[in-house]
Amino acid sequence: MPGLEASALTGLPELGSLTTPPNTLGEQPLREAVDAAMRRYFDHLDGGTVTDLYAMVMAEVEAPLLASVLEYTQGNQTRAAEMLGLNRGTLRKKLKQHDLI
Repeated sequence: MPGLEASALTGLPELGSLTTPPNTLGEQPLREAVDAAMRRYFDHLDGGTVTDLYAMVMAEVEAPLLASVLEYTQGNQTRAAEMLGLNRGTLRKKLKQHDLI
């Protein structure tokens, strides 16, 4: 995603390197998955117009991201907020927005 350079995140691997072994079917780096999904979306538009694309994509991505991190931290919101680089209050607000708590 433009503006999100993984190399700028200290101590984290680049998002493109977050892959699984090659024999796992359907797995690809996050960047490639987003690119493929957007290409399919634009193909289905068939020349139609769209507005608020950024908000739509973020809403689609944010909920599973939050759910995955919360599951990884076994429901510990403080740890989840730290992992995400969010204030705990902001995390709680987002969890409520997505009906995750």
